[in-house]
Order: sequence, then C-alpha cells, then structure tokens
Amino acid sequence: MSPSDPAPPSPRSAWALLLFVVILWGANWPIMKYGLQYIPPIAFAAARMVLGTAILAAVAAWRGQLKWPHREDWPVVVSVGLLQMAAFSALVNIGLQYVSAGRSAILAYTTPLWVLPLAVWRLREPLTRLRLLGVTLGLAGVLILFNPLAFDWHDPQVLFGNGALLLAALLWAVLIVQVRGHRWRGTPLSLAPWQTGIAALVLLPLSLALEDVAHIRWEAPLWIILLYNGPITTAFCFWAMITVTRALPAITTSLATLSVPLVGYLASMAMLGEALPWNDLAGFVFILTGLVAATLDDALRHRRSRANRI
Repeated sequence: MSPSDPAPPSPRSAWALLLFVVILWGANWPIMKYGLQYIPPIAFAAARMVLGTAILAAVAAWRGQLKWPHREDWPVVVSVGLLQMAAFSALVNIGLQYVSAGRSAILAYTTPLWVLPLAVWRLREPLTRLRLLGVTLGLAGVLILFNPLAFDWHDPQVLFGNGALLLAALLWAVLIVQVRGHRWRGTPLSLAPWQTGIAALVLLPLSLALEDVAHIRWEAPLWIILLYNGPITTAFCFWAMITVTRALPAITTSLATLSVPLVGYLASMAMLGEALPWNDLAGFVFILTGLVAATLDDALRHRRSRANRI
C-alpha cells in the first residue's frame, strides 16, 4: 500500500490516539497561558502557525498530498485560514492574558452552542427538542459563568478577555455553518498546510504592526512551548484526528473532544494552581450537558437519514 493511502488503524489504536489528542489539547491551555509571559498573543499564534505549516507541508509531501487546492476549495480554505486558524488562535491568546486557563477552555469550547441557532437561521435546519434542550442548557451555563455574584462586570480587562474568548467561539461557529455542506475536492491533509499558511501570512504582519516583538523573551521555556504548540498540538494532533476519524464513528470523536475543556481545567489546577470557583464548575456542567445533547441529536438525525436512504 502506498504512503498516500495508508490503512486505517485498529479501533483500539484509534481510541488510544484519540485519548492522546484530548490530553495534549487539554494540557495546552495552561501551557499557552504560561507561554504568554514570554511572547505577545498574536506573535504566539503566528509562531504556532509557522511551525505547524512547516510540519504539515512536510507530512503532506511525504504522503504525496502536497498540491495546489482545487478552485472550488479555495474560498473555504481562505475562510478556515482566516477565521479558525488566525482569528480564533489570536483571540484565544488575547483572552488568556486576562482569564484563567480553565475558564478560557470552557468559553472557547462553547462553539457548538452558537452553531445551532446559526444553522437554524441560515441553513433552515430543524430545531428539534433535543437541540432546543442542548441550547437551553448551554446558554444557562454561560449565564452562570457571567452571573453578577461571581463575575466582576466593572473590570474592563476581565470583560475584554472574556469577550475575546466568546468572539473566538462565535467566529468558529460562523465558519462551521459556512463550510457545512461544502463538497471538498481536496483531502484534509492536502488542504491543512494552506490553511495554516494563510493564517501565518495574516498573523505575522499583524503582530509586527501591533506588538512589541523586540521584547520577546527567546528563552528555553518559550522554545519548548512553541515546539509543543507547533509540531505537536497543531501538526501532530491535526494528523491524529484525521487518522482517528477514519477508524471511529464521527459521534465518538465529537463526544470525546468535548472532554478537552475538562482536561484543560484539571491541567490548569495542577500546573498553575488555579482555583475552581463554584460558578465555573456549575457553568461547565450545564454547557457540557448541553453540548452532549446537541451532539447526540446530530448523530440521531444522521442515523435516521442513512436509514431512509437505505
């Protein structure tokens, strides 16, 4: 079998790989928080995309999949590069400057909550009872996170940081609705280097224009953090998720990735000594329950659709 067409892994290997990705992504939240002591947020995102692009391009070339995207894929490739890779990464880093790593992980992973109303509005998708339950629980969790008894509405930095994280989740949701239904001509691996490359081309000049990059602390901890974020959490995890989705059902991977903010919260407590406020815990439980309900609804609708076609 050629390198460009490898056999899918066994279910046991896929599960192990999926667990590894969840741990790597979850642990990265406190690591990113720590890294911002050495490098500004946009420069951090740019460095991650540059390293990720280099690794993904090398892997795609090895697999025989490094090729110019088809013209039908280019609009979405650009959208992914701008909204998910560039804007999401930069906004998350900006928010992490003012918000705890655990809370940041929760807010960034509210994306599916914003996908549902957007999909109902723009794509005319049905608002089922399970979806409505999921959105209601999720929004209740968000309200708990921002209730006046436990959230400082008078601190502009706190408001700015939380707002940046919610905006990141919303932009990702807009992208998901945009690409839903798009018939891709290229493979995920063949398109990934172009997506991260576009993000790097946007983030690099933006960082040079807005940030004091001359004072980046090029010390050993920063190099370790950049190597973790570029080759590992960007390039390796992207490849790993492609591999996992070839061996496990989509609902399995979707539900498993919902545990990333939980791992992020636990890792933040262990690595940074962050506290676990009652409102963050309660809000996370409501949001996670809502996301699970929405994900299960998508799975049930997909199963019914397949049954009808048969």
